[in-house]
Amino acid sequence: MKKDIQNRDDIVLLVNTFYDRVKNNPIIGHIFNDIANVDWENHLPKMYSFWASLLLQEHSFSGNPMQKHIALSTITTLDESKFKEWLTLFFDTVDTLFEGSVADDAKTRAENIARLMLYKIEMNQAENNLIQISMPR
Repeated sequence: MKKDIQNRDDIVLLVNTFYDRVKNNPIIGHIFNDIANVDWENHLPKMYSFWASLLLQEHSFSGNPMQKHIALSTITTLDESKFKEWLTLFFDTVDTLFEGSVADDAKTRAENIARLMLYKIEMNQAENNLIQISMPR
């Protein structure tokens, strides 16, 4: 029987395993590796704090991931298929490593984050399209 996510060590295992899968994924890996050029040494500790803050009430994360993803969406396509792949990898990672109420919460929160990010990206793109249309030529 698998255990639930209980502490920061569990968060580190989840995040490291998940991003190892992301880096090697044929659908979204290139976004992280080649387009965003993620500095994994700095990014992973931020993700530990992000997820520990959400799942363990650690209150150690500060930052604006939404703004970073909106900016990234201006240089590469971040559409529903990309977020679906991200979620599939995340759910598979959680289910492989853990089970329980916190693991379920992690999946629910990931789904909500993906939905909100996609919505904000789409709204930003729509606003930019309106601005371009209304600008005199």
